[in-house]
Amino acid sequence: MSDTSPSDTPETSGNPDFDAMARDIAEVPAVEVIVTVAVNLMSAAAVKLGLTEEGDAFKDLDEARKLVHALAGLLDASATEISSFHAAPLRDGLKSLQLAFREASLVADEPGKGPGEKYTGAVYG
Repeated sequence: MSDTSPSDTPETSGNPDFDAMARDIAEVPAVEVIVTVAVNLMSAAAVKLGLTEEGDAFKDLDEARKLVHALAGLLDASATEISSFHAAPLRDGLKSLQLAFREASLVADEPGKGPGEKYTGAVYG
């Protein structure tokens, strides 16, 4: 028998088991990590653009700009590392977010100056 009770284990005491988490993440291919991060950035940007059911409740265009820009940078940097199978839908989602941002902005950015356009070039509807 063990001297520690089940309540003293790292998982139940509120402390995460970092060794187990490191082993778990080691088994995940890099492409999956990149796609997961991209999808999380897309989801967060959509919320900040007011594209969810709650609409304007969480709308914050400054925050949305940062998220869209980060997404564009990630996709630009990883384009040669992930297949077009993964990259194409992510690029489509990015473009949709960029267009939604342009539509939501009261003051339009100049072409090529919108969020992420440093990496994608000017985005037109």
